[in-house]
Amino acid sequence: MEKKLHLAVIFGGRSGEHEVSLMSARSVLSVLDPAKYEVTQVGITHDGTWLTGKDVLGKFENNKTEDLLPVIVSPDPSEKGIYILEGEMLKKLADIDVYFPVLHGTFGEDGTIQGLFELADVAYVGAGVAGSSVGMDKGVFKDVMIANNIPVVDTMVVLRTEIEKDVLALIEQAEKISEYPFFTKPANLGSSVGVTKCNSRSDLQEGLMEAASFDRRVLIQKGVKNVREIEVSVLGNDEPVASVPGEVLPSREFYSYESKYIDGTSGYAIPAPLPDETIELIRNYAVRAYKAIDCAGMARVDFFVEKETNRIYLNELNTIPGFTKISMYPKLWEASGLPYSKLVDRLIELAMERKADRDHTSHVYRSQS
Repeated sequence: MEKKLHLAVIFGGRSGEHEVSLMSARSVLSVLDPAKYEVTQVGITHDGTWLTGKDVLGKFENNKTEDLLPVIVSPDPSEKGIYILEGEMLKKLADIDVYFPVLHGTFGEDGTIQGLFELADVAYVGAGVAGSSVGMDKGVFKDVMIANNIPVVDTMVVLRTEIEKDVLALIEQAEKISEYPFFTKPANLGSSVGVTKCNSRSDLQEGLMEAASFDRRVLIQKGVKNVREIEVSVLGNDEPVASVPGEVLPSREFYSYESKYIDGTSGYAIPAPLPDETIELIRNYAVRAYKAIDCAGMARVDFFVEKETNRIYLNELNTIPGFTKISMYPKLWEASGLPYSKLVDRLIELAMERKADRDHTSHVYRSQS
C-alpha cells in the first residue's frame, strides 16, 4: 500500500483576511482524500500564535482555542517538522511532506511564511518568496506589469506617514491625475478589505485613512468607468496554463468584501461572454504576468474590460486566492474541466515538483582554480 502524504494545512493568520482564510480552509479540508493524505491542522491566531490539536479549525471558528497546543515549524532543515511545546521542552509532533498554507493577506501571502518554508527546506503549496511578495504589493506589481508592457490602470502609491502629514496635498495631487471616482486600497491586502470607492474629496480622505489603517503603503487608483470585472485562474510552475475567464456581476457598486463573503448576492458568468480574441488576450496577459513575477502553483488574475471598446487592464494577481467552493479560482477550473478535489491534488503535486526542482540548486561554490 502506498504511503500516505502527510500534509500540514495552515490557516488563520495575522491579517484582516483571517476569517476568509478559515472559510477557505474548511473547503480544502473537506476534499482531502483520507486514503491519500494524513492531515495535521495548524491554526495561527490573530496575535500570531501557532496552535494544533483536535478540530483546530472548528475551535478557531468558535473562538475556543484554550485547549490547543502551541507549535513551531523548525527552520532547521536537519530537524524539519512540526513541534509541540510541552512545558519547556519541544517534542516532535510529525514529519510533514507538504505544507499547504491557506492564508490570505499579510504574513501568509506576502512571502514571509514562504521564507520560513525555504529556510526549513520543505515542500509547500504556492508561489515562492519573490512571487508572493511582488504579487502581494499592488504598487510594486503594477510597476512590474508596466515593465512587461501589460496594461494597468493609472495608480499612485502613497505612504501612511504622508497621509498623516498632509492628506489634502495628496488629494490635490491625485485630482491632477484624473477626475473622480478613485479607489483607495491597502497595497498589501486582498479580499477587498480596506477598499473604498471615492466619488468626492471627503470620500477620498476617508478612504485613505481607512486603507492606511491596514498598511503603510496605500494605492490611489483611477476608477475606470463602465467596465466589466473579469477573472482568470492560472495553474502550474514553469509551464502555467490559464482557465476560461469568468465575469463577476457585483450586487454593489464594486466587488466588495460584503458581496464576496457575507451577503453572497453577487453573480457570475462562467465562461465570460467575450469575443474570442479578447479571451485569448486576457489569458495571454494572465500567464505573462504569472511568469513575470516567478509565480508558482496557483494565482487568480483580475482584469477590467471596458464595455464599449473591450480595452483590457490587468488589475491585480492573487497568489493565494479565495479557496471556498464558491470562490472564483476553483469555480473557473471546474468550468475548465478540473473539479475542486482534483485541483487540490494538483496543487500538492506542483508543490512537490517545485521542491524537487529546488533540490537541484547548489548552495556551495568551489573555486575551479
